[in-house]
Amino acid sequence: MTEARFESCIERMKQGDKEGLREIYENYIAFIYSVVYEKVQNRENAEDITSDFFLKLWEKADSYRPGGGHKGWMATIARNMSVDFLRKHSKEELTDIMQDSEEENESRVSASSIYKGKKDSPVEKEALTSLSLKEALGCLKSSEREILNLKIMGDFTFKEISEILHMPMGTVTWKYREAIKQLRRCGYEE
Repeated sequence: MTEARFESCIERMKQGDKEGLREIYENYIAFIYSVVYEKVQNRENAEDITSDFFLKLWEKADSYRPGGGHKGWMATIARNMSVDFLRKHSKEELTDIMQDSEEENESRVSASSIYKGKKDSPVEKEALTSLSLKEALGCLKSSEREILNLKIMGDFTFKEISEILHMPMGTVTWKYREAIKQLRRCGYEE
């Protein structure tokens, strides 16, 4: 969707036309879901937040300022909603999620360590290259996955990603390259 088309939809929304929202929804549902999922790492919660996002977009239509990049604006709203959601959950739930995540990362790190230690071993290389994409992405740090998601799914420039994540552009490009290297080690290309 072009910037002009998005602005037209927003103007229609401001006038109470739900067709403008429907058009934005159809064009960006997958993108918003991927931004949210990257933060919450739970399908049901990501679906709920994504639904809430479009309700919030309806309410915030008046706050949109043309020319600022609509995808970045929407990604920032979705990301902030995800962070707010995570903050609202009890410490017990977050602790459980973090422990599960750490256990998964430990098993992935050990598999990654095997590969790094024995680059010549065809057995270890074959085991790692047979990882599913989901498992391969799981080997990445959450900030690397988020940058990959914004770059590939969102088609953002590194500068735009830097602004969305409030991170220096050099750090964004470095993390992107590191993530791509890690995925290549697992048998995936850009």
